[in-house]
Amino acid sequence: MKTRGKTLMERYEMEKLLGKGTFGKVHYARDLESSQGVAIKIMDKDRVLKVRLSEQVKREITTMRLVEHKNIVCLHEVMATWNKIYIIMEYAKGGELWDKVKRSGRLTEADAHRYFQQLISALDHCHSRGVYHRDLKPENLLLDENGDLKVSDFGLSAFSESRRTDGLLHTVCGTSMYIAPEVIRKTGYDGAKSDIWSCGVVLFILAAGYLPFQGPNLMEIYRKIHDSDFKCPNWFSHKLKRLLYKILNPNPSMRPSIQEIKESTWFRKGPREISAVNKKVLSENATTTNAARVLPSRRKEIAHEDMKSLVATNLNAFEIIALSAGLDLSGLFIKECRKETRFTSDKPVLAIIAKLEDAAKALNLRIRKTDNNTVSIQGRKEGRNGVLQFDTQIFEITPSCHLVQMKQTSGDLLEYEKLLEEGIRPRLKDVVWAWHGDDLQQKQE
Repeated sequence: MKTRGKTLMERYEMEKLLGKGTFGKVHYARDLESSQGVAIKIMDKDRVLKVRLSEQVKREITTMRLVEHKNIVCLHEVMATWNKIYIIMEYAKGGELWDKVKRSGRLTEADAHRYFQQLISALDHCHSRGVYHRDLKPENLLLDENGDLKVSDFGLSAFSESRRTDGLLHTVCGTSMYIAPEVIRKTGYDGAKSDIWSCGVVLFILAAGYLPFQGPNLMEIYRKIHDSDFKCPNWFSHKLKRLLYKILNPNPSMRPSIQEIKESTWFRKGPREISAVNKKVLSENATTTNAARVLPSRRKEIAHEDMKSLVATNLNAFEIIALSAGLDLSGLFIKECRKETRFTSDKPVLAIIAKLEDAAKALNLRIRKTDNNTVSIQGRKEGRNGVLQFDTQIFEITPSCHLVQMKQTSGDLLEYEKLLEEGIRPRLKDVVWAWHGDDLQQKQE
């Protein structure tokens, strides 16, 4: 059956096939509302259950929700029918980083430096969330339309809670050429340190164009990995060689942490060749960043008179059904990590808006109208992943019943959840009839 030209739940138009795997395939599709390109991973439920991969699928979905970051492929939503699971993700237009390496033979040290910085930034974010990737390799590193790196494929990832009483992980997994020596030894390993080893192998491949550990058979390759028996090519700069020999240390306790990698000279300054080439780019980026930080303070904060013009959007029957948990499986897979939540209210729109204003004022947040039915609430300080912002939309189901949807649009996910649970929820209790879309689903007293 052809998929091209078909629409998925009247929301995505399916187009070209991007790839096939053992348990499904990935299609390029277009969001009918925004015209944005997305990648849709389609899996057969029966096949997933038959080979007992449901836990792996759940883990991958949960992980992608938890580790949202500019250098990690973004998970938009998860939907399902009776026999299919649809994972809608960010489309990485640039393809695999590995293809870029193969086309050019190897990357310049300047390009390797750029991608390595982005990889370490993404990995640092994962580890701060207690997530270990465990399968880092160029094939799992994608590029977006701007050529920026996006980490993908969290199917083999593990959470810090998976560690045994010795504080170590014990499941042997990953791709043989990239796994750390302590993983091969099967005596337990630190997930963070094993990921760092894999990053070192990736860095070597980017700058050299070939694997650091090679041999006629797998046993010989494992021996070289165990002993860290490799040699850097002569075109590597001295600073890059020094960093690689530290990262690819077979003793994980002697391997540098991410913070130590960030403090290394090569990571901070890069090879000499990029200092002049990237000076203009870095300057432009700094200017853009500074402008972005100043911009929110220049925006006119919402006045009470502007609030009166807000009108609730009417929902038709299909839209109400589409908002239900039956078509969005994220609630089944993720209960502790959500980008959005909803509540119903029997109060008028102006009463809901007034409570939002009071909550924003009490929490020292900015609040402004973005269109005729959306209120944007924004933090005043930059958090771990930028300035926190979430949008609130009010939908009219009946004249006396409204559905309010709150969705994070920027900033750190965990900071948003903490603000929602500890700050927003308690201050909206007078206008909330019932929260839903998360694990609480209970009426406010």
